[in-house]
Amino acid sequence: MQYEISNIADSEYEEVIDVWEASVRATHHFLTEEDIQYFRPLILNEYLKAVELKCIRDSENRIIAFSGVAGGKLEMLFVHPIYFGKGIGKALLEFAIAEQNVSKVDVNEDNPQAVGFYLKCGFTTISRSELDSSGKPFPILHMELSK
Repeated sequence: MQYEISNIADSEYEEVIDVWEASVRATHHFLTEEDIQYFRPLILNEYLKAVELKCIRDSENRIIAFSGVAGGKLEMLFVHPIYFGKGIGKALLEFAIAEQNVSKVDVNEDNPQAVGFYLKCGFTTISRSELDSSGKPFPILHMELSK
């Protein structure tokens, strides 16, 4: 299926963060409620502004998935859980690779769905960090697109 990829306006950040939270609650079972509340304002107020955002919308123009890219690295890719398994994440990733020169991604090791997704899409693990970028004890796999 073909999905149209569009830009995200700053005024849509609240909608983006709602997709992020729904996706995280469905996939990041290692996070506590406290962790989610810690990351939410950081993403909303800092991280979204630091990346080039793209999204896929439903028939009513609501954001159902989004990606964020900076410097050839996929910094975020989240799909609302009711749209899992429909090729939406793959469409955003393929766009990021083809149009935004993405070749790297960091993935939470404790999110096996995401790790499997990136492996299936041609990424390989090149290194691992015990802590995430904010210093929290969530191991990160640093992955690169296989040539």
